[in-house]
Amino acid sequence: MTTLAFDTYAYIRKLKESGIPEEQARAQVEALSLALEQFQSELHLSESATKQDIRESELTLELKIAETKAELVRWIVGAGFLQTALIAALLIKLSAGI
Repeated sequence: MTTLAFDTYAYIRKLKESGIPEEQARAQVEALSLALEQFQSELHLSESATKQDIRESELTLELKIAETKAELVRWIVGAGFLQTALIAALLIKLSAGI
């Protein structure tokens, strides 16, 4: 998780330089720091959910690929048996005519 860099001292100094009393500047810094922390925790939860969604999608794809591979093997084996049967039938028919 990445951490947002927030220089509270520099922020308070800028606020004081612009005429805001130190008490208000400190209150603003505390409020902003809290908001940034909440944002970071929500962002982390969002990233975790996204990673979980990606992993679930990967597992689903792997399962579908395995099913497709098994089906393809069945078709190839079936086509091989059919081809063998046709060739055998033709050979029998041709040998019967000789």
